[in-house]
Amino acid sequence: MIITPLLVVFSVIVFTLTFLFVNTIDDRKWITIPLSIILTPFIYFYAFYPMLNIFSSYHHEKYFDSELWHKNPSFRYEMYDNIIETDTLIGISKPKIKELLGTYEWLSWDETLDAHNENRWNYGIGILPGAFNSQSEAMEIVFDNDTVRQINTYKITLKTDAKK
Repeated sequence: MIITPLLVVFSVIVFTLTFLFVNTIDDRKWITIPLSIILTPFIYFYAFYPMLNIFSSYHHEKYFDSELWHKNPSFRYEMYDNIIETDTLIGISKPKIKELLGTYEWLSWDETLDAHNENRWNYGIGILPGAFNSQSEAMEIVFDNDTVRQINTYKITLKTDAKK
């Protein structure tokens, strides 16, 4: 386990709250201090830390890897930040994008053409982890002269089947 400043601060807070709670049960200091020291790791790792992970939107990040992109489509969000930060796909041709990401999953609709736009490819990125996340992420790749000009991201609201 890596000891970080955040871990130390949260551990001190949990220890203080545990000490104050145990102190309300029994006023003997010789029992409250050891009991608080023993209970603090359990309360931190089995109560506080899981709740922090449920309600925060932190997720792992990976470098872009074409093989992982194809193998695990629901975890593409882990590679998306790397794609945007490093401009990995900017300036790449359509055939190369097709090789790296596969065939587009859907095309964007163009109101002016009243048809699908062949220069706007979309890929599903996946659902970001979190307790109250009801949206899926998607990535739109915009081509200009058959090379990637821009990459956009947007959210898609997840729909569940309603009972009839």
